[in-house]
Amino acid sequence: MRSFLSKRVYSALVLSSMLGLVAPAVFAAQTGTTDQGNINQSKKERAQSLGTITVTGTHIRQTDVATAQPIVVVSHDEIEHSGFTNTAELLQNLTVAGTPPISRSNVLLAGEDVGGYYVNLRNLGAARTLVLLNGKRLGANESGLQDLEQIPLAAIDHIEVLKDGASAVYGSDAIAGVVNIITRNHFNGAEASAYYGQYSDNSDGDRQIYSLTFGTSSDRGSIMIAAEYSKEDPVWAKDRWFSRYPATNRHPDAGWSIASQWGVFWNADNGLGDWCGNGAEAACTLNPGGNPFDLNDYHPTHLSGTQDHSNTDLEQMLQTGLKRKAVFVHADYNVTSDITLATDFLYNHRDTLQQIAGYPFQPAFTLPGSPDIIGLSPYSYYDPFGYGPKGNGAGNGLQFYRRGWEVPRTTDSKLTTYRIGSTLTGDFNIGPHLWNWDIGAYTNENQILKIGHGDFSLIALSEALGPSFRDPTTGLVTCGTPASPVPYGATPGSCIPWNPIYPAGQVGDGSLTGHSELQQFLFPFYHTTGSTTTTDYTADITGPVVTLPAGDLAVAAGVERRREAGRYVPDAFSQAALSTNLSSGPTGGSYNVTAYYAEVSVPLLSDVPGAQSLALDLAGRHSHYSTFGNTTDGKYSFTWRPIQTLLVRGTYAQGFRAPQISDLFGGISGTFDYYTDPCDFSHAAGQNADVAKRCTSGFGGQAPVPAGYTQLGQGGQPCSTFPCQTGTQFFAGGTPTLQPETSVTKTAGIVYSPEWAQGLDLTVDWYRIHIDNAITGDSVDSILYDCYVLGVASRCSSSLFTRDPATGVVNTAHYGEKNAGWTETEGWDFGIKYTFPVTSFGLFSVTWNTTYTDYLKSKADNEPTTPVNSFTGWTSPDWGAAFRTRSNATIDWSMGDFGVTWTLRYYSPMKEQCSWDNTAQGGPECNMPQTMHNGETINANEIGSNTFNDVQFRYNTPWNSTISVGANNVFDHFASPLYTAPNSLYAYYGGFDIGRFYYLRYVQDF
Repeated sequence: MRSFLSKRVYSALVLSSMLGLVAPAVFAAQTGTTDQGNINQSKKERAQSLGTITVTGTHIRQTDVATAQPIVVVSHDEIEHSGFTNTAELLQNLTVAGTPPISRSNVLLAGEDVGGYYVNLRNLGAARTLVLLNGKRLGANESGLQDLEQIPLAAIDHIEVLKDGASAVYGSDAIAGVVNIITRNHFNGAEASAYYGQYSDNSDGDRQIYSLTFGTSSDRGSIMIAAEYSKEDPVWAKDRWFSRYPATNRHPDAGWSIASQWGVFWNADNGLGDWCGNGAEAACTLNPGGNPFDLNDYHPTHLSGTQDHSNTDLEQMLQTGLKRKAVFVHADYNVTSDITLATDFLYNHRDTLQQIAGYPFQPAFTLPGSPDIIGLSPYSYYDPFGYGPKGNGAGNGLQFYRRGWEVPRTTDSKLTTYRIGSTLTGDFNIGPHLWNWDIGAYTNENQILKIGHGDFSLIALSEALGPSFRDPTTGLVTCGTPASPVPYGATPGSCIPWNPIYPAGQVGDGSLTGHSELQQFLFPFYHTTGSTTTTDYTADITGPVVTLPAGDLAVAAGVERRREAGRYVPDAFSQAALSTNLSSGPTGGSYNVTAYYAEVSVPLLSDVPGAQSLALDLAGRHSHYSTFGNTTDGKYSFTWRPIQTLLVRGTYAQGFRAPQISDLFGGISGTFDYYTDPCDFSHAAGQNADVAKRCTSGFGGQAPVPAGYTQLGQGGQPCSTFPCQTGTQFFAGGTPTLQPETSVTKTAGIVYSPEWAQGLDLTVDWYRIHIDNAITGDSVDSILYDCYVLGVASRCSSSLFTRDPATGVVNTAHYGEKNAGWTETEGWDFGIKYTFPVTSFGLFSVTWNTTYTDYLKSKADNEPTTPVNSFTGWTSPDWGAAFRTRSNATIDWSMGDFGVTWTLRYYSPMKEQCSWDNTAQGGPECNMPQTMHNGETINANEIGSNTFNDVQFRYNTPWNSTISVGANNVFDHFASPLYTAPNSLYAYYGGFDIGRFYYLRYVQDF
């Protein structure tokens, strides 16, 4: 590793030297002083004398950075000192952030969201956090998610995080808060940066980032260009202890799949005793190295334990691979002394690679229009019971489970973003008051191409398993019959027979192992395309109206016209259900919104006893959506300084979130859900008499389950781990009748900067957010829980799910987004920041931020008998991990050219429900006594608190560069397993560090 790092530093130095040669030419191109110079300078001086700035959360220019809204500001230096490689990683580690919306550890996720970096404030979901770029909306995908990592890190000046609702100012989505990315402006010179890092565990997960920024400015304008390339190698599940085996600290055979690479077969005429030997009437598997035509070379398949089962983790990624190329350009030009034209351009290309284990084929597929389940034909050359030359002429075909181990499933998601926008700004005087205005427009387009591989083509599969014979001319086993042969090959119109009895790793006639042409025939590449476009036009004006005794009464007003459009077109195989990939229909739609807003800032008192200042801010916004109609929202806030060093603030904000394109127009798609059936008698039905009665009596018109019912998973086998993946395909899609959700946010806080401790700032903020008519992604888990545990009869409708009348198994499910009930959270934010006086030992500063969540809870509907679900301190499928306390403390020391930053990231203990070994008592990993949670007695597992330590050492060299060396999670700390796998495919929280990560960064300024 050391030599590799030295090579990276050497490369950066060479690049720096080359840039040093061209830098004088860049500076020489700067525009000199023009006739407009004195006019422009006077304009600049006028703005500086006013001391006004625009902060996130208002359009009115401010003179005080301590606003009524609680705001966290992260500087460019703080980003670099953190050691995190992108904006989202940094924001995700803020204490106000909840579970990562799309974790790179959740490699089973599909769709256009995968590969993006999103932030989830207050654990309310990324779609409830609005992201801005220089005060304008960042383009969103069909789900309404905005990728923070579109902007090169080198282009960012600072980030403002508003921890407050702001729909009255910005419109939809600003419920939990707002993230505003502010880019560099009037950048002079050039800067080159190189970064390399990797995990100490197995020396994997390599990350490389190279960036180049240069710019020039004059009295007439400026231009800044930032380009960045980053590459993050995947981390494999087999290389971490918590993801290497499905049974980590659980029941010995938990999580192993019977749909294995070894194969499970049975004869349709039930003549199994003759096949497997010993008169066993059971499914059969070929002995290792056995002859598939020798009936004595089979053994009865072990339906429990790990023999004949598959450890899928051996083929899967723990973290996805990722590549990015991005360019950001900002240019501004002073058209006149009072008018400036600014233009931004963004290009970003993101390439995300996912890999999971080969597809677990099972006897559940048919070709459209055919009732026959696909299996090995009795007329196949490879059926030992069939009518081929080596068969015994007694078979009716073979059904089988066989994982396509030789061809793991991969998805390469390529997303390209183009964004261009221009804003014309200016100022003018009305009497003694200076007013500002701007007119702007931008368009943001995301284009996605997803290339999938590793799913069987059902057309090719049915042909490869159909009738076949050995052609005496070619000596090849050939599809068809001697009278009607099919050309041998993988091209259209051709066919290659497959012998699925051979296990992975065993080469033989018709074996998938080592047969690239057969793999090509059975596993084509699938292509899915999509695009989303945001087009936005705005006009704003702000300025003081009149000077009151306490100061200027200022107003802001504006209008916005925005259009969102999107389409997502799955591969034709998926649309026609002709592959083992989840069937899915196309998504497409658009909507328009026209909005008008106004803000007023009223100074009430100034420089009087008990009120150094007192001001009231009012904001209102009226929006019209083409999809659902009108909404009007208001915001009311105040700031009060009883003394100069103490600020008291508070807000009351109404908010809303409009349904997104995928919510409204999402195509019907197939899914194999992971869920827990409450009617399984090892769960709620065995512990709660009311639940058992609902399940066995057919509550809500459903088919009753038999007493002692056990949930069945893949292969029709009893589930041993929960949630358990169904072997039956369910379906989900959009809901065109969705209405917007509404919210009320309340905050109150103080900011104290005592005179007796210069450099000390203390903040305390209380918040409460209540969301009504919540737009919620439905799930089978949620439907069954509401129906049987909560007793909500409407959730038992046959339009949502049905059960097999004989077995009680859930055999169909159809669901989409819904407006349901409410969600509420309340808590406190605490902040301490202190910069010590300069000493002979250098300059020290301490920052300590803590978020304490009193509660996070929701209700499935508004029925008075429906209980409230609480998530604080627990993991859940809906909320991931809802920590009660998150706290970060950073100590920074600098002396001359040297500096050190040390950060501690604290997560409070977490609980989860457990019963993975399919018993009412729970398995040995249930380390807590039975406890009451959300109205039922459950077995629970608890992990303790976790603290991760980060450190960075830096040195400013004499040749105008900075060298930083650091480690995130320096003590290589790992948390205990969380078997509910919150935001991950594995028994580990998807937001925790997965090992010690070393890095080296070199930045050269010119």
